[in-house]
Amino acid sequence: MSQTFEFYDSRAREAAKEARDATLENVRQRSLRAEKTWRGLAEQARKVKIDRERALVEREAKRLAEEAAALANTAPEAA
Repeated sequence: MSQTFEFYDSRAREAAKEARDATLENVRQRSLRAEKTWRGLAEQARKVKIDRERALVEREAKRLAEEAAALANTAPEAA
């Protein structure tokens, strides 16, 4: 199951809040590590989404170009 940027970002914000509210140093450090991890996952999810969208646009452009070429090859030639 793929998670979204929004999910990971939300978890990072929760971990940051937990770190701010922590009274024990070890809890604060754990929360900061968790925040860093969640932020890394959020960034990776964002990049994957962008790459997928870019690939979709490129595939559609290629399909349209191939369709146009096929139509050009089948069009009757003007004399």
